[in-house]
Amino acid sequence: MFKEFKQFAMRGNVVDMAVGIIIGGAFVTIVKSLVADILMPPLGLLLGGVDFANFFVVLRSGSVAGPYLNLADAQAAGAVTFNYGIFINTIISFLIIAFSVFLMIKALNRAKRRQEEPPAEPTTRECPFCFSTIPLQATRCPHCTSEIK
Repeated sequence: MFKEFKQFAMRGNVVDMAVGIIIGGAFVTIVKSLVADILMPPLGLLLGGVDFANFFVVLRSGSVAGPYLNLADAQAAGAVTFNYGIFINTIISFLIIAFSVFLMIKALNRAKRRQEEPPAEPTTRECPFCFSTIPLQATRCPHCTSEIK
């Protein structure tokens, strides 16, 4: 059983998948940082200095009654919150990841098309007299018996 598992695990597809998952995990952290640290601050600034991560609704106050200035204060007080700003950040992260994967797949498909073999050379041609299909090497048409150059 161990031998079968080893053969399964060492097949190229499984190893490729493992590498893809590891790279994907690293890519997600980069995209989260891109959204949280690069994209959202200017977007919040354009919207009047708003930080999307601090968009929340208090469902139940914590040990210290609100209002809370930010999400961290609400969570520190033990308040139950509906964090729709973090959800907006997550949606933006998803869209960036989806668009990046789309561009990557598009580039791979383009590269794959370039590597495909060119179409095979034709093995037949058309008789100039009767327009029948004949082999390229033919010197006489088998249909109309015309001599072909």
